[in-house]
Amino acid sequence: MQIEGKTVLLTGATGGIGEAIARELSRAGAKLIVSGRRADVLERIAAETGATVAVTDLADRRQLDDLLAKHPDVDVLVANAALPASGELDDFTLDQIDRALDVNLRAPMIMARVLGERMKQRRSGQIVLISSLAGKVATAGSSLYSATKFGLRGFGSGLRADLVGTGVGVSVIFPGFVRDAGMFHDSEVKLPGYVGTSSPQDVAAAVSLAIRDDRGEIDVAPLAVRAATKASELAPALMGAVVRRLGSSEFTADIAVGQADKR
Repeated sequence: MQIEGKTVLLTGATGGIGEAIARELSRAGAKLIVSGRRADVLERIAAETGATVAVTDLADRRQLDDLLAKHPDVDVLVANAALPASGELDDFTLDQIDRALDVNLRAPMIMARVLGERMKQRRSGQIVLISSLAGKVATAGSSLYSATKFGLRGFGSGLRADLVGTGVGVSVIFPGFVRDAGMFHDSEVKLPGYVGTSSPQDVAAAVSLAIRDDRGEIDVAPLAVRAATKASELAPALMGAVVRRLGSSEFTADIAVGQADKR
């Protein structure tokens, strides 16, 4: 799909990664609808990109329904919004669990269902789901977050198969640790030297590539991190022991503390 002239609904636009995606797609000529909870940030993005602002809390099902009713005809959905959900399960209230599931998993599924139907009628469209490498490999302190991101991978893969031949594509993006912006950056945790990071622009470039080329899955991380992820998929018990010996539990606990106020 050519991005120029297409209408794109981008959720989670008020985060640093969302802003990078908005700029990337705006430069490519997209007509943006930017969604998020912070009106001030959305207005700033709109002033820069010409986007339409849609202030929405995706954990509020009525607000989600209103967003879809107001913007039913989009060519591309980029479901980027997510809540941090790092930490041991016992640390979350039941309301926090529900909120994470609503924002990270339910909202993208509902948006894909409603907007995807219109895309099928037009026989053209692209659905882009922002997952995480935590949606391929779970570690200590990631049970809830990984559940939502694994769910996006399964949902995207199955939906892509369902839509073969309809003109509608589905892509899932898997960022690793992202520096300078986003939930990990905001936690202010220092990673061990052996863990590489990517930039928000790297994620934005992957989104653009997914739309243009209808890529099914794209990992966004340095080669060593992608290789470790693949090894963990093939030998989870062995790699789990390795990462624990390297101190993964300590820095994931620190990330949970740094993100606790944003659940």
